[in-house]
Amino acid sequence: MLTIKDKTFVPFIDENRLKNRIFQLAEQINQDYRDKEPLLVVVLNGAFIFAAELMTHLTIPCRVTFIRVSSYQQTASTGVVREVLGLGEPVTGQDVILIEDIIDTGLTIQDVSRQLTGQQPASLAIATMLFKPDALKVPVNIQYVGFEIENRFVIGYGLDYDELGRNTKEILVLA
Repeated sequence: MLTIKDKTFVPFIDENRLKNRIFQLAEQINQDYRDKEPLLVVVLNGAFIFAAELMTHLTIPCRVTFIRVSSYQQTASTGVVREVLGLGEPVTGQDVILIEDIIDTGLTIQDVSRQLTGQQPASLAIATMLFKPDALKVPVNIQYVGFEIENRFVIGYGLDYDELGRNTKEILVLA
């Protein structure tokens, strides 16, 4: 159990399940990109732990860069994407894997995907640690999903509540 400000969170996905699933995703990416050198575009702040763990299991040549977007306020998505820190290099002609911590409404990932597609990458795939299909408001084509979860507020392993709670080894859910 973890209390942050006015909210209490309880264990939801333990460290072993997380690490095992991330290893499986890495193996799938290694297979799918065996003859390619993808650029991993990591959405900060939430996806940094997932991306780091994923990269430790990738055996293919790959590079990484970061973008920062925000669409959350406390425990709810605002539905408005604000680009805070943009992509520092062109993705034209490159195989891109967009790495996100969680996809719920789909609005953030749809907007980021649209912006990246506008730069004409050779391919664009999406990898997410968590996916809430019941919260989806727009269609999203996700190639790599760690866990499909119910539409509940979660923190930990990079995910936060008002910028706190990212530093846990597991995923916790609002009690």
